Amino acid sequence: MTVQRQVSIWLIVLGAMIAFMWLFADIMLPFLAGIVLAYFLDPVADALERLRLPRLAATLVIVLTSVFLLVLVLLLVVPLIGDQIGKFAERLPSNVSTLVTLFNDLAPVWMKDALAKTSATLPASGSDIAAKAAVWIGGLLQSILSGGLALFNLMSLLIITPLVTFYMLNDWDRMVERVDGWIPRDHVATVRSVARDINSAMAGFIRGQGTVCMLLGIFYAVALIAAGLNFGLLIGLTAGLLSFIPFVGAAIGGVLAIATALVQFWPDWVQILIIAGIFAVGQFIEGNFLSPKLVGQSIGVHPVWLMFALLAFGYLFGFAGILLAVPLAAAIGVLSKFFLDKYLASKLYLGVKKPRQPTPPTGG
Repeated sequence: MTVQRQVSIWLIVLGAMIAFMWLFADIMLPFLAGIVLAYFLDPVADALERLRLPRLAATLVIVLTSVFLLVLVLLLVVPLIGDQIGKFAERLPSNVSTLVTLFNDLAPVWMKDALAKTSATLPASGSDIAAKAAVWIGGLLQSILSGGLALFNLMSLLIITPLVTFYMLNDWDRMVERVDGWIPRDHVATVRSVARDINSAMAGFIRGQGTVCMLLGIFYAVALIAAGLNFGLLIGLTAGLLSFIPFVGAAIGGVLAIATALVQFWPDWVQILIIAGIFAVGQFIEGNFLSPKLVGQSIGVHPVWLMFALLAFGYLFGFAGILLAVPLAAAIGVLSKFFLDKYLASKLYLGVKKPRQPTPPTGG
């Protein structure tokens, strides 16, 4: 089979997969969530197997424990988060107005002059900013609730996702072995090498960075609540969740926490510095302990590429696309590096060495 024919076949397969995802994006969420959870929990099942627990029993233990924890979170944490989201949106206009007033009172003259020269001064009334911010955030929350967490999808997540996780987790090793048997024998070494690199990148994100996000979310939430910050649970968990993209979670969470602290504690600088210090400690723990231990030195996916993938797949396929973004970004990154290495070693890049011309004889 010629190279052109192989490329054509793979392009057709890729187009068919994209069309399938586009047609069934609205019902793919629970299935993709189950597959991601099975991939995340597969090392736990392997560890239980090494303890001489049968694969089926290990799968049952993992799924039942996960369902119990999920129900516990839904009963205890979700109502608190929903209440804090409502109160946060309700207080947002007044909080923004307070921040604008603080800025106008405390900003140095040179900063106000610079803003005036660039026509970027803040409006006289902070209520204008507050109203626009409240409308934007309210629309964002409404789109998330109506798109990714609608009642149908929520029920599907609670019913279908555990079943998909169970079957995928129980059959994971057998599926990998079967797929390996489909690889053309002439290319099996190359395909296995690329697959190992893809798995390493995906594991670094889904398993490693996912665990880091959970630990950071718990740390930030507990620390902010202990410090007495309003909406500490919401801000802490949001910062942990957004930590899936390096530095983004700490930046957004830190800005929200410090802004909330300024409104709540001003002029108590000590309390405000404590809130800022919580995020500094969180970044220190992540950079020196959590990420090196759980993620590794390199996961092969640039943060900018990851952010683009999350936005692009989320725009195309909704919340299901966000779940697909990370593994596909990792796979595309590894494949791009593989083809780039092939190109750099090819004659197209190196050129064809011309035969050395014989030295003409010298006349004597």
